[in-house]
Amino acid sequence: MTTTSAKTVIIEEFGGSGNMKLVDRAVGEPGPGQVRIRHKACGLNFIDIYQRSGIYPLELPAALGMEGSGIIEAVGEGVTHLKEGDRAAYAAAPPGAYCEARVMNAAQVCPLPDEISFEEGAAMMLQGLTVQYLFHRTTPLSKGDTVLFHAAAGGVGLIACQWARSEGITLIGTAGT
Repeated sequence: MTTTSAKTVIIEEFGGSGNMKLVDRAVGEPGPGQVRIRHKACGLNFIDIYQRSGIYPLELPAALGMEGSGIIEAVGEGVTHLKEGDRAAYAAAPPGAYCEARVMNAAQVCPLPDEISFEEGAAMMLQGLTVQYLFHRTTPLSKGDTVLFHAAAGGVGLIACQWARSEGITLIGTAGT
């Protein structure tokens, strides 16, 4: 079993950003259905702040970060949609994206097209999944529908505007100052 070391941001107690610590952690080989990803970028979201502050409590000590992108370094048995060297991105629990590399379930990781930068890939995953959920699960929308979308100038709202247009949905957006 090959083990590599990766710098990882953790918290040992809830609080502000001053509670974050940079530590070295061992990262092993992926098991069946897993991949090891070497990060090129990680996303920063309000959920990370909520977890760090204890609003959404985690078991401590805890690694932080819910989304990232990078290069697949190793692939476990049974993984067919990703291979070593692939560009990839994810938004998934458990937290731990604030690190150089990690092992995670391959089902939570998707290929990242060359046209999308690592930074964009890491920053859009949670927001994109939120829009997909809103448009297709919460209230399924179809071509010709009209929807009022509050906070359309934020990350979720910007993706919602583009997604709605691509599906022939009229989106009326609101934004505050």
